[in-house]
Amino acid sequence: MSDPFLSFADMGGQRDRSAAAFLQETLKPLSYLPSELPVLPLRNVVIYPLTLAPIRVNRPRSLELVDDVIAADRLMVVVASKDIDLEEPGPDDLYRTGVIVMVHRVFKAPEGNTLVLQGMTRVRLDSFTQTEPYLRANLSAHPEAEPDGVEVEALQRGILDVFGRLADLLPALPNELTAMIRGAESPLQLAYILATHLRMPLETAQQILEYNDAEAKLRELLTLLSHEVEVAEVGQKIQNEAQSEIEKNQREYILRHQLEAIRKELGEGDEHKADVEEFERKIAESAMPEEAQQEARRELERLQRVPMASPEYGVIRTYLDWLVNLPWQTTTNDNLNLAHAREVLNEDHYDLEKIKERILEYLAVRRLRLERTDDEANAPPDYLRREREGALLCFVGPPGTGKTSLGRSIARALGREFVRQSLGGVRDEAEIRGHRRTYIGALPGRIMQAIRRVGSKNPVFMLDEIDKLGADFRGDPASALLEVLDPEQNREFRDHYLDVPFDLSEVLFITTANWLDPIPAPLRDRMEIITLAGYTDFEKRHIARGYLIPRQIRENGLRAEEITFSDNALHAIISDYTREAGVRNLEREIGRVCRKIATGIAEDAKNIASQNAPLTRITQQNLHKYLGPQRFLAEVAQRTAIPGVATGLAWTPTGGELIFIEATHMPGNQQFTVTGKLGEVMKESAQAALSYVRAHTEELHIAPEFFKNTDIHVHVPAGAVPKDGPSAGVTIAVALVSLLTGQCVHADVGMTGELTLRGQILPIGGVKEKILAAHRAGLARIILPRENKKDLVDLPAEVRRDIETIFVERVEEALSAALQLPAAPTPAKTPSEEL
Repeated sequence: MSDPFLSFADMGGQRDRSAAAFLQETLKPLSYLPSELPVLPLRNVVIYPLTLAPIRVNRPRSLELVDDVIAADRLMVVVASKDIDLEEPGPDDLYRTGVIVMVHRVFKAPEGNTLVLQGMTRVRLDSFTQTEPYLRANLSAHPEAEPDGVEVEALQRGILDVFGRLADLLPALPNELTAMIRGAESPLQLAYILATHLRMPLETAQQILEYNDAEAKLRELLTLLSHEVEVAEVGQKIQNEAQSEIEKNQREYILRHQLEAIRKELGEGDEHKADVEEFERKIAESAMPEEAQQEARRELERLQRVPMASPEYGVIRTYLDWLVNLPWQTTTNDNLNLAHAREVLNEDHYDLEKIKERILEYLAVRRLRLERTDDEANAPPDYLRREREGALLCFVGPPGTGKTSLGRSIARALGREFVRQSLGGVRDEAEIRGHRRTYIGALPGRIMQAIRRVGSKNPVFMLDEIDKLGADFRGDPASALLEVLDPEQNREFRDHYLDVPFDLSEVLFITTANWLDPIPAPLRDRMEIITLAGYTDFEKRHIARGYLIPRQIRENGLRAEEITFSDNALHAIISDYTREAGVRNLEREIGRVCRKIATGIAEDAKNIASQNAPLTRITQQNLHKYLGPQRFLAEVAQRTAIPGVATGLAWTPTGGELIFIEATHMPGNQQFTVTGKLGEVMKESAQAALSYVRAHTEELHIAPEFFKNTDIHVHVPAGAVPKDGPSAGVTIAVALVSLLTGQCVHADVGMTGELTLRGQILPIGGVKEKILAAHRAGLARIILPRENKKDLVDLPAEVRRDIETIFVERVEEALSAALQLPAAPTPAKTPSEEL
């Protein structure tokens, strides 16, 4: 089907795609009519007023004319030549009706200049005043009538309707042309825009220019448009009939031969064939499941039909490359030697017995399942069998306790590949499950990328910082992890990009977190929680001797015979320069000492040349030269030296901490103030403690009239740190009784427990972390709820030896153990009595 409209190339140059907008902005009426202008003859084209048109100029005299016009007022007359084959038309070879145009732009090129012309007004050429070096002529006005009426309006509507039908038949019609025609502001402009773009003989185009009114022009154009619509409809009908007559096999045969010829012409035939053959071989060797193999072969058939230059070729090839390179059946053999696993775990980490025991249990079960065959007679039915190879562990504990490094040790003990993915700050579900292939640049998620990278379907996969996952409008990554980490579902895990099932059931997943609260309950339910509470001072010294000091000596370029740490020095670093549950800051301080020693050795050229630097002994006495003054001081005794201060124990994501609760009273009107950036639960605990004290003033030997004219203020220092939870209830009660009875709290006692209004002390959480914090601070006794006695099983032996644990059920027992009560407590005086 032929296109009835002129292409941009037919117009002699590249048309500005924003011609309609440009025309509306620049089209201005000609304020005067010059009496004489240069004349530029045109071949096989007519330029109309109220339009923009590009032309190409390459004849010498035309180039000279254009240069002179640009140097003057940019105005000239364009007129069509009667003979399109005439190279140098004269005055007698031109039509007498032309158009004054303004030269808007000139684009110069070696093959000729391209001009963008704006048609201004129609004129008549009366006589020629010059023929060399180019034509000039006298001009006279040739106005056009633009009548208004029903007939003209009907012609306009008819043209727009016919043009709309033609646009439906020609999908390739530029939208810009449609916008220009529908946006014409007058019948005359509509006629000229349509005539500029409609393909027609030169005589007809000139005749439209010479019609004296818009109605005649529109009638002629309506006839031409109607004819083109008929031609287009007949052409479309013929094309549809011809296509339906071609048999499917014959059409495929022709297209394949054409495609093969195109590939050979582009030099792609051999390379394309090699890609297809390589993928066929890899698909056969990959041992994919049936569904994945069917999808791969379906995509391979598409690849055969797509040219290599097509963007779709790269998309399909990338997808096939992912499918054939995944380890569908590739696994690493587990080292099931329990003695070897125990040796590796002990070599890499000190203590952590519960985790080591869990790994050995996993290996023992794997070994038994491989070595013992099922008794077919006593085997359960198929619906009761669950073959789960992997496991899902979650290490929870403060920073620096070895959670991440433990995963690498487990992989080494098992003989498996190790993968670590940090989930901190991940907010997009596609990071886990991948993007669908409809997106540009889509890729599988982090899980499948890591599986392909290690080349094994049963690695040790560590998902670090799972409690730092976020969620926003892009989805919830924690929800996407439910399928990944569930042993019942991940046997057929579907990544959005691959969209075929992949078996993750043999992967040993390990997650790490600092605390469990941010982890959604459904995800937490799928994990086996193993808690790392922190290290004691004894354990830290052992870890420093066995792991941290040798590593820092090696990393700082020292030798073992050049530096040594005494036990007192290590104890001072642990107690005076670090206060943490883990050993990260401890290693950092040891590294500081090693770097200063290395600096001293490097500054002395003799030491470097002799390779024999003197030994430096780090002791408690010279430690301050390397680390500066002591950072942490023993403040428990100083703080509890006055009545109204009690030492409490708190749990934080970074380990246990000591908190001091201070209480004071002043003249007032029974107001109770609680400060220290406390949460609602902790404020309620303080109110409950005060209510208990006020309800038992007689037993506590407090004056009954004391509270009438007294305000009480309870403050928890470190006011910038948020604090919440019910476990400070007993500590607040002890602080209040200490204040009101004038008795100090023992300096070596710490306490924790939830208090009820009846005086009962309820159990709390985080016991191990709190006791380790008390041990680090040097406390000798701990007051705990009696129901928390079971939580002391996991405490290290040196902690149980150094700290006396007092279990209580009632607040009276806690007061007796915490306060320095004399035989007859001195009752607190009211503010009026003190005055």
